[in-house]
Amino acid sequence: MPRLLIIHHTPSPFMQEMFEAVVSGATDPEIEGVEVVRRAALTVSPTDVLEADGYLLGTPANLGYMSGGLKVAFDVIYYPCLDSTRGRPFGLYVHANQGAEGAERAVTSITTGLGWVKAADYVVVSGKPTKADLEACWELGATVAAQLMG
Repeated sequence: MPRLLIIHHTPSPFMQEMFEAVVSGATDPEIEGVEVVRRAALTVSPTDVLEADGYLLGTPANLGYMSGGLKVAFDVIYYPCLDSTRGRPFGLYVHANQGAEGAERAVTSITTGLGWVKAADYVVVSGKPTKADLEACWELGATVAAQLMG
């Protein structure tokens, strides 16, 4: 069964809302045959990433960059997963109180190095997530999960 790994750093209520919407989309009953696994960024292992077929990444933008938690996750998994995860789809959702461009650029750079394929437009939210923002998060989760359906 294909596995979707959600790697998230969820330190705030706004990030929690976004995370829950992504999970809801990824686990929609119409998406069959995809196992969804959730890992906090600070606990993810290379084995988690190697055993997954696609990824959803969630981070706040801290001082214009991805969270330290997501950066640590990439530091832990990068070289052990470098040659074995190429071509796998991923999606990204970001919450920013100010600019998120640096976070987007950093994740794009690292995922490009890993050879991962952007499966959907990034979801970037500033301030309190609106209904439309949460729907975009839901859609992101559903889109990446649906790409893994056999």
